[in-house]
Amino acid sequence: MKIAVLGTGGGARAHIAKLAELGHEVHVGTRDPQATLARTEPDMMGTGPFKEFLAAHPGVALHTFGDAAAASDGLVINGIDGHNAVAALSAIADQLAGKTLIDYAVPYIYNPDIERPWPTPWGVNPILDPCDSDSLGEQIQRALPRTKVVKAFVTQEQATVVNPQAIGGGEHTMFVAGEDADAKQQTTELLKAYGWTDILDLGPLVAARGMEMYAHMHGAIGFALGFGTHFSIKVIR
Repeated sequence: MKIAVLGTGGGARAHIAKLAELGHEVHVGTRDPQATLARTEPDMMGTGPFKEFLAAHPGVALHTFGDAAAASDGLVINGIDGHNAVAALSAIADQLAGKTLIDYAVPYIYNPDIERPWPTPWGVNPILDPCDSDSLGEQIQRALPRTKVVKAFVTQEQATVVNPQAIGGGEHTMFVAGEDADAKQQTTELLKAYGWTDILDLGPLVAARGMEMYAHMHGAIGFALGFGTHFSIKVIR
């Protein structure tokens, strides 16, 4: 397939590399390709310059967000940071029309003036906005009524999403939620290609609220286990 990945951070790179390994034609979207290629410093998460990553993955194409989405033949993965995702995706609504958009963004706000004092390697834990009464996944779906939005991948580090066997032999659970059954099936098939065997459909997109809010719990577990410890969760029936 021709699959678009929007974003160039560490999570997006995990998907780009895995999709290319699986034989897909990968089109990467960024706000400004020339600016992205010109960067020489790590991003806020410590991820190195994208130019180096791109050089190590020949055949991967870099475009604007809109051109990458247009190049996809039906599947787009959203790796745009949560705070800017709705605006960036709304600007390319026509290119996303009729396609499945898998959204794994967490609606974090990285603003030290309003963040709660929860120490992390980056200073303090960011707050979620929206939270509880709405979700980023639902906001994206309302902004893109012609696009089939599926919330998935969000309860795990993306390096583990693309390689579930890295933890516990793959014995953990991945969740999906969305309004369109075919789009959720398409997402499920991609997860199976990644190696997932336990995929739980949570139903409509309102379930994205709990999926996104789990980010705080995931962070709490991570702090308890020690920074850099990789882990996951399993739903025991």
